[in-house]
Amino acid sequence: MYENFSGRGIKIYQEVSVGKSIIGKKRTVDILVLNEAQNVAVALECKLQNVTGTADEKIPYALNDAQSMQMDKYVVYGGDGFSKGVKHMLEAHELACYAKPRNMQEADFRRTADTRELDHILAMKFNWWDIVVFNKSEFTGSSSL
Repeated sequence: MYENFSGRGIKIYQEVSVGKSIIGKKRTVDILVLNEAQNVAVALECKLQNVTGTADEKIPYALNDAQSMQMDKYVVYGGDGFSKGVKHMLEAHELACYAKPRNMQEADFRRTADTRELDHILAMKFNWWDIVVFNKSEFTGSSSL
């Protein structure tokens, strides 16, 4: 992720303690993306599920915890192991976004169609509008919609 946005003045931290969770335990976010110049930060909780398993039970808790946080926090998910119901929950939730790394072992998140949702969330939070309008033509009023 850092390689995608390193020229944009952000710092990325891993495993950052930020307040308390919804059950009163110390909350640790997987990734904190910080732009000190803008005084803006985004917390990311990462859930990768390549095979069916216990991550399904953790998703509702992660989404509820994201909603309760006093800062922007998103649940970033990827993989093919989520149950149909949990996948639908994630796809429909405003605080969840899909991002599939190009290389799972190296967590390679170079921008692709599989990182679009995460890229757009970061673009909206940090005002990186060039990412949102990438490959789009400016409307001049001469064409019909």
